[in-house]
Amino acid sequence: MNRATVAGVSVGDGLDTAVVGALNVSPESFYSGSVVVDADRLLQAAQAMARAGAAWLDVGAMSTAPYLEARIPAAQEADRLHWAIGLLTAKLDLPVSADTSRALPARAALEAGARVINDVTGLASDPSLARLAAEAGAGLVLMASPATSPAPGDPIATVLASLTVSLGLARAAGIPEDRILVDPGIGFFRGAPIDWPEWDCRVLAGLPAFRAVGRPLYVGVSRKSFIGALAGVDDPAQRLPGTLAATAAAVLGGAHVIRAHDVAETLQAVRVAQAIRRARETA
Repeated sequence: MNRATVAGVSVGDGLDTAVVGALNVSPESFYSGSVVVDADRLLQAAQAMARAGAAWLDVGAMSTAPYLEARIPAAQEADRLHWAIGLLTAKLDLPVSADTSRALPARAALEAGARVINDVTGLASDPSLARLAAEAGAGLVLMASPATSPAPGDPIATVLASLTVSLGLARAAGIPEDRILVDPGIGFFRGAPIDWPEWDCRVLAGLPAFRAVGRPLYVGVSRKSFIGALAGVDDPAQRLPGTLAATAAAVLGGAHVIRAHDVAETLQAVRVAQAIRRARETA
């Protein structure tokens, strides 16, 4: 049975699919509707997500979209995370995770009260990040990444190989497996021999295969570019219908956690898809 407990929240097989609210304090982020850079608006957005039923909040301070040139100095990312997470943890009774791949910003986030690190490079970017997470007793989201995979070939095999490498790095650092979630990296494999929208569709269709790594699945599809490509919608602000369709597909495929910009709408889609999945399993 694939289960984990991160930030005091249990997720995995037999439990309701959790929804994590995504917030950004990085003006560079691909979806401007997720960006909040003043204290009042950040707190209001977080409170709305909490009321809607978010299991925890995920805060990003530097865009990780692979098609954007948005890298900022680690110290600047650290300052942004420390400010935002400090504000949220002081005002809300809800766990917060930090979306970062570097140890300096991660340390600042943990000092401000973050309880989970969400690393889109699967521990490949900064060797000291794994040790930091282990020492802090933090939960960890490991995303499949081109940085930890062989040359992209078959999407399922490539993602499985990447996650296996990242889990090995986590184990070597002493991070207990019951604090780890895995993310198949929707939107991040751009150099594959097949077009990236097809890659993402194959990965979503093949989610059950990732049970083989033995960790709960954390999936982020919210307003991503493959939805825009498939639906012919350039503006991320207009991609909510496609996002909910992809969310339902992820839940039907076995996702245990969904990362979303639109918590209330996503939870409604999750509950319906979850009920259908359970009916299928008991039929």
